[in-house]
Amino acid sequence: MSDDELVSEPQEERRRSAAARLFDVRRVIGGLFVVYGVIVGLVGVFDGSAALDKAQGVRINLWAGLAMLVLGLLFLLWQWLSPAEAPEPPNADTERESVENREGDASVR
Repeated sequence: MSDDELVSEPQEERRRSAAARLFDVRRVIGGLFVVYGVIVGLVGVFDGSAALDKAQGVRINLWAGLAMLVLGLLFLLWQWLSPAEAPEPPNADTERESVENREGDASVR
């Protein structure tokens, strides 16, 4: 094994790990809930008397916005505390064996 191969393996691992974290669905869901929670919460803060009368005196938009904000922050905290790891690359030997097994199954039929 050459020095170039040894250097490139950790870099490749870091790149795959960064890509796995970037596309983690918890980040997308958490971010959307945070944004929508802030928007709905602000609407709830500035609700007029007609909206309060409609909701029987409860600032429902404020409470829903706060709940969405908390849920979004929990998703982001979960993603931060337990980051996604990149899956292991398939091994060339394993791939070759699985192709041979499939070809063998096809010839039996």
